[in-house]
Amino acid sequence: MGGKNKLHLVSDTNRQWQFDIVVADGFVLTELAGVVDVIRLANRVCPTPPFAWTYRSLSGGMIESSSGAIVSTERMISQPNADYVFVIGNADPDCPDLALGRKVSDYTFRGAQVFLLAEAASRYIHDNGEIETHTTHWENSAFLRERTGAFDANFSIATENGPVVTCAGMGATVDVTLEVIGRHISGAARMTVADILLHEKIRDFGSQQPFSGVKTTTTGDDKLDQCIKIMQANVEDPVPINEIVAALGLSNRSLERKFKTYLGATPNTFYREMRLAKANNLLLNTTMSVREIGLACGFPNGFSAVYKSFYGITPFVLRRQRRSLPG
Repeated sequence: MGGKNKLHLVSDTNRQWQFDIVVADGFVLTELAGVVDVIRLANRVCPTPPFAWTYRSLSGGMIESSSGAIVSTERMISQPNADYVFVIGNADPDCPDLALGRKVSDYTFRGAQVFLLAEAASRYIHDNGEIETHTTHWENSAFLRERTGAFDANFSIATENGPVVTCAGMGATVDVTLEVIGRHISGAARMTVADILLHEKIRDFGSQQPFSGVKTTTTGDDKLDQCIKIMQANVEDPVPINEIVAALGLSNRSLERKFKTYLGATPNTFYREMRLAKANNLLLNTTMSVREIGLACGFPNGFSAVYKSFYGITPFVLRRQRRSLPG
């Protein structure tokens, strides 16, 4: 990969991660929302907003979606500073605004990872025939097979080719964006974002597009899914981990391995972060008192101290700071 490696980074609360969202005339609004709503909600549930975004297009100006919604964009520049770029498809792989080979290189040279959705992926695959592994929306497969004469479809929701990720787009855009933000926020905060979206199962890049009928799980492990459901159902009155493992028929060691493998945390740490993520959402988006929030999230005593130890700020100070921000 050219430039500096920005994959799987440890969260840095002192900076924001920049997303450039590139659209062309007739862009798919579902895909735009699948990016911007995920990062917007992540900013909402984290004490310090970790993400920023800019809408861009080749020429800048007002760009209209296929459904008539209009977005004001800034012109793409030759020396971009984004960490992540999402290029939104527009149902026309022949659209000249999707011929972004040079622009993609401008981003990847400077260390960004570029996500090409649906038709944007199809255009890139067509223009760069040397790609060995790739993904696009299943509807585009026939188009590519017709154009190239040989197209070995990869029906996963996304495929990484170094700094370029080709994606199925549409509803799977939410999964891709959730994976990206998960590199910079806790697993519990990411799950809170998915819950607000009513997004039941977070699929990884290798998950198959839904038409294939493959059953998915939230984490990739059924027992771990069951454990998390128990935790989610018992936020106000947390269940001891030893009772959870007994209910699941697992050993403590086995459950710890599952959490470490899939979520990079211990069961207790994840459970506490899940409750704190809910507390943070209530703190920033309701008028409940701090004490009421602590009780609602399973912290009958010492909530402020636990909150400060995790976020580095007391809930009172955070609420005051965020409410003083414009807009």
